[in-house]
Amino acid sequence: MSEQPPYLRIADVLRQRIAEHEWTAGDRLPSRAQIAEECGVGENVVRRAQELLISQGVLEGRAGSGTYVAEPKQRVRVVRSSAREQHGGSPFRADMQALGKQGNWESRTEAKVPAPAEIATRLGIAEGDLCVRTVYEFLADGRPVQLSTSWEPYELTGGTLVVLPEGGTHAGVGVVNRMAEIGVTVSHAVEQPEPRNATAAEASLLGIQKASVVTHIRRTYYSDQGQPVETADIVIPATLCEIVYEIPVNR
Repeated sequence: MSEQPPYLRIADVLRQRIAEHEWTAGDRLPSRAQIAEECGVGENVVRRAQELLISQGVLEGRAGSGTYVAEPKQRVRVVRSSAREQHGGSPFRADMQALGKQGNWESRTEAKVPAPAEIATRLGIAEGDLCVRTVYEFLADGRPVQLSTSWEPYELTGGTLVVLPEGGTHAGVGVVNRMAEIGVTVSHAVEQPEPRNATAAEASLLGIQKASVVTHIRRTYYSDQGQPVETADIVIPATLCEIVYEIPVNR
């Protein structure tokens, strides 16, 4: 097994010293040179360790002042469950209301967008087949907490009243209920979550540090015939949100 990179080891050391209350919220850390000398590493190693902890919300950097232990922040609870879609309602708004926050979203839809190779594979269509693409920015009290890019086969919804996910009389009711309006029964969804670093564009939209850790969820809804009807890339920042999965139990 390969040895842990030095900056990860130093990040663990700093995290442990904070956990043991050697430094508490608002405290200024010693200089990088001092930490480097104490730990027997170079200053660049300490810099990388601190940048990692800043991206995770453990530390915060203040220009011209130094690095400080970050104040604890209440993270938004994001519940993932295919059983929570409500007719005429939004699980996201319900979650935010439970936290005393106002949940809303902004969206932009483009019709007849050629499917990239990966999206085509996930939807079981040919690369270049037309799709409806909708980009979402989910907000809690006006602050972005989640991004999503949704793709639906145009052949499935084209010419129907639900072709635009956020337009018409069925706007904003969710994939399951919209598909039901055109006689398609959605039976289940598959989600593949994985951690990664935010892109520059994602960090800018979410108001987080560049390369902060996010959870990237690839979600696909399937009909009761096994046909993919929608797929989405969902990006949730680790420093702002905690993700909870609800798993229905059939009795």
